[in-house]
Amino acid sequence: MGRIGFDNEKYIKMQSEQIRKRIGEFGGKLYLEFGGKLFDDTHASRVLPGFQPDSKLKMLLQLKDQAEIVIAVSAEALESSKRRGDSGITYDMEVLRLIDMFRSVGLYVGSVVITRNSGQSVANNLEEILKAHDIPVFRHYYINGYPSNVPLIISDEGFGKNDYIETSRPLVVITAPGPGSGKLAACLSQLYHENQRGIRAGYAKFETFPIWNLPLKHPVNLAYEAATADLSDVNMIDPFHLEAYGKVTVNYNRDVESFPILSAIFKKIYGSCPYQSPTDMGVNMAGYCISDDEVCCEAAKYEIVRRYYNTMLADVDVKVGSHADELLRIENIMDQAGIDREYRKVVRPVLDGEKKYGTPCCAIELPDGYIVLGKRKNIMGSFAAAVINALKHLAGIPNEVMLVPQYLLDPVQKLKTVYMGSNNPCLHTDEALIAISVAAATDENAARALEQLPALAGCDAHSTHIPSNLEMATFRRLRINLTCEPKYEGTKLFRL
Repeated sequence: MGRIGFDNEKYIKMQSEQIRKRIGEFGGKLYLEFGGKLFDDTHASRVLPGFQPDSKLKMLLQLKDQAEIVIAVSAEALESSKRRGDSGITYDMEVLRLIDMFRSVGLYVGSVVITRNSGQSVANNLEEILKAHDIPVFRHYYINGYPSNVPLIISDEGFGKNDYIETSRPLVVITAPGPGSGKLAACLSQLYHENQRGIRAGYAKFETFPIWNLPLKHPVNLAYEAATADLSDVNMIDPFHLEAYGKVTVNYNRDVESFPILSAIFKKIYGSCPYQSPTDMGVNMAGYCISDDEVCCEAAKYEIVRRYYNTMLADVDVKVGSHADELLRIENIMDQAGIDREYRKVVRPVLDGEKKYGTPCCAIELPDGYIVLGKRKNIMGSFAAAVINALKHLAGIPNEVMLVPQYLLDPVQKLKTVYMGSNNPCLHTDEALIAISVAAATDENAARALEQLPALAGCDAHSTHIPSNLEMATFRRLRINLTCEPKYEGTKLFRL
């Protein structure tokens, strides 16, 4: 697409100012439940073109001297080896990665809290690793009847059993490796313990989506529903906000359903609830920073289709339709947005290419809207061919020009098949790029083509076949938004 629809600098400025304001409203101590990803927020960057994946991080850096990070992770998620959907790493490893990344940019990580703790072995192992590196670890426990049994929750047998997380700064950001980590319960537990110690503290929620001041059926909000179809999240009008202020705002079902309980917990702790609605709890300024609504609408519709294709892939191997309900929800969202699977302009060219050439194909839509097609050849797979053709177009190099001479390709193929034992002589994308980088030392065209690699970030791509894990990882590193038809190339059962 290539067009910008979101003012990132305005967002960073407005968001940090809003959080400072909320800290002041609670007397100088705020627990901020941080939804979504602090790093690599690729969903937001896809549906809000111009939003940088590290925008939230940069916003927090504006508050660096006031903020400390507490990472919450569920012991149940650790025990089940739950993994992040994007990187594929387990939650315990993600906790360690987050700590390293926060520290690398100068953010203070105060501690880790392991929630729903009942002595699980993996949780104990993570605790030992963290303490060996002088990172404080606190335990929060499962509470029967949470969140509806308010009298029990607000008692010595409820939040009172939890460790008190020792914090030292005005802004305590509660983040996590992924959903279901217990961030909200950790915040509320801290409010209970702070109140027991005579300290006034507040709570707020920073969740980018749904965007509360966009219409309910705005494509950006619909894209959020598609992204959380596995959780059965549904956007809805906030009835509490409408009743209190007469204004229509958007929230999602889980927050709306839990608000009466949250309000009761606040009243039990403080005697009154500081908020009239779930919308009141939020501090999200993203809706004020959309600079071109048309661009964001188109990007969001692309994202809905992307989620549709990704969901179809989930059932390719199991063949039992375990994601059928999820797929139906996304199909319904597509109907609401007035689109079908071919709304992404890269879909039809690959289907036509496969039919025409009788070989796997991959297409990439470039920032100027031009679509390049790559098809499998004897020396190169369709994914590598598509990337190379894209680089040629961006660099203004005629398509017939070979970026890598045959005398360089031959030894690479020999290395793969003879010395490395591969049965596939076709170069993967990463192998093709390495060959081009070698050629770039003496060839001007190859050098010019390599310089275009950053321009592929954010481009959309589609393939007639499921990519290998290696190809998927390479496209992810290039930040190309790749989807594919739900079928493998060939009949092999074992694939890398």
